[in-house]
Amino acid sequence: MFRFEGLEVWRLSVEYCKECYLIASSFPKNENFALSDQLRRAAISISNNLAEGSVGSKSNFQKYITIAIGSALETVNILNFACEIGYINTARKNEMYMKAEEMIRKLRNFSKSLSN
Repeated sequence: MFRFEGLEVWRLSVEYCKECYLIASSFPKNENFALSDQLRRAAISISNNLAEGSVGSKSNFQKYITIAIGSALETVNILNFACEIGYINTARKNEMYMKAEEMIRKLRNFSKSLSN
């Protein structure tokens, strides 16, 4: 097992990514190479950065965690916009928002724990 695979926050990010992929697949077909692709790339970037960052030093890992947080926030922005234009409903957006908040909180706490 690789180091990152044992992280609860990595598993959480993979689950979040799967949900983002499902949401993106429900977007209109004309969005396949635009908003849906952007959502998929931002979502997978969260777990990718945790995997990539797990190789280096603690301070290097913290940089990758910061990038992962940025990608999570990017998904939140995309989901907000998708709701604004009617691609997802408010309840689904709010559900994903809460999951993103939890994941970001855990990412920040994990990053802080690396400092100790």
